Amino acid sequence: MRSDTIFAPSSGNGAAGLAVIRISGPESGGILESLSGTKLPTPRYATRVALRDPGNGEALDDGLVLWFPGPASFTGEDVAELHIHGGRATVEAVSTTLSGFENCRLAEPGEFSRRAFDNEKLDLAEIEGLSDLIAAETEAQRKQALRQLSGGISEIYENWRAALLRLLAHAEAAIDFPEEDLPDNLLSDTKHNILGISESITHYIKDNRRGERLREGFQITIAGPPNAGKSSLLNELAQRDVAIVSEQAGTTRDVIEARLDLGGYPVTIADTAGMRSTVESIEAEGVRRAKERTVTSDITIFVIDTSVEECNSEILAMVQPGDIVVFNKSDLLQTPAPTPEIEGVDTTSVSVKTGDQLDSLIQMITERVRLALSDNAGPPPLTRLRHREALQECQSALVRAIGAPEAELMAEDLRLAARSLGRITGRVDVEDVLDVIFGEFCIGK
Repeated sequence: MRSDTIFAPSSGNGAAGLAVIRISGPESGGILESLSGTKLPTPRYATRVALRDPGNGEALDDGLVLWFPGPASFTGEDVAELHIHGGRATVEAVSTTLSGFENCRLAEPGEFSRRAFDNEKLDLAEIEGLSDLIAAETEAQRKQALRQLSGGISEIYENWRAALLRLLAHAEAAIDFPEEDLPDNLLSDTKHNILGISESITHYIKDNRRGERLREGFQITIAGPPNAGKSSLLNELAQRDVAIVSEQAGTTRDVIEARLDLGGYPVTIADTAGMRSTVESIEAEGVRRAKERTVTSDITIFVIDTSVEECNSEILAMVQPGDIVVFNKSDLLQTPAPTPEIEGVDTTSVSVKTGDQLDSLIQMITERVRLALSDNAGPPPLTRLRHREALQECQSALVRAIGAPEAELMAEDLRLAARSLGRITGRVDVEDVLDVIFGEFCIGK
C-alpha cells in the first residue's frame, strides 16, 4: 500500500451540474472527516454534507459524499468520493483545499487504474477495457469494451496460461523426479496437449482483426474520377458539409475523413482526390494518396458518373472483390439504365443529388460493416496489437515445445509461452508451477 494519498476529478472537464472528485489512499478517511466535520458515513451510502476548508472554516460546497473502505473499492485502497456542483470555481476550490492536506497530491494520469492493478483489482486487459469503455463512441464499441472490462478476454488468456503451467509442471516433474512413479507416456501426452492449445490459439488469432477494427473504426475510402460525386456522397453520409463540393475538377487534393456511427459501429469514411492523369504536383500527390488509400482501407466505394458515356476502364480495373461500385447521377439519365454487374462486387445506381436509392446504399454499407465486425456468439475478440504480438510469441514457443527433442527444451519453451500470455494480463508469477507439481504428483509420498 502506498503512503501517499491522491485525488482528481473523475468527471469531465468544463462546467456541469455535477462533478465527482475521487480520493484514494491511507489518508482518505481523515480527509473526508476534516472536510465534512463529521465521522465517516456508512460505507457505500450517499450522505449529504456541507464541505468546509478545515483551515479557515470557509464553506466550499454542499454535496454528497461516499466512503469506500479498502479493499472493497476501485483501487483496493480507502477511497472517498465527493459529489459536488460542477462549476469550475467549485471544483478548483475543493481541489486546492485537498492539495493542502499532508501527503495528499493531485493524481498522475492513469494513477487510479495503476493502483487498482497493483492491488489486483483489475488486470492489464481489464484496464484496457476500461479505457476503451471511456472512449467508446458507438454501441458496438461499448459492448466490446464492457466484455473486456468484465474479464471476458482475461478469462481466455488465463485459462490457456493455467493449462500451460500444468503442462510445464509435467515437464519439470519428468526432469527433476525421474525416479518417481510417473506415467510412462507423460511427455508424449504433454506434447499432444500442447498441440491442442496451439490449435486453439491459432483459431483465435485468425479473426481478420475484427476486434481491433471495431475498436479503431472500420475504414472506408470513397474513390473515383473527378466530378463523379465523391465529396457529395461523403457529405450525405456524414449529414454535414465535410468536403467542398464544386463543379471544378480537382477540388479535393488531400484525404478528408469523417467519423460516423453506422448501425452502432464506428466507421471512418475518407474522401479522396479524383483519379486522373495530371502534371500538377499537388494534385498528383493527392491522386497517389487516393490510390494508396484504396489498398489499405477495409472497403473502397468507387463512385462512377453514369451521365458520362465513356466508361473509365482504368478505375474499374482497380476494383477488388469486396468493394462497392456506385453509379451516380442517375437523375441525369433520360431513361433508367441497368446497373452493370461486376463479379464479386456489390453495385448500385443512385443519385446523391436527389437522394434516389441513397438509403439502399447506406443499408448496403451498414450491412457490410456489421458482417465484418459483429460476432456476438463467439468469444471476446482481440482488441489490441499488444495482445496479438504476445499470442504470436506464445504460438512460436509452443511450436518449438512440440518439436523439442528433450524435456528440458520443452520446459523452457513452455515457460516462455506461459510468460507471453502472462504479459497480456500482467500476471507472470512462475512460482505457480511449484504448486501444480506438488499438488498433482504428490512427490516424495
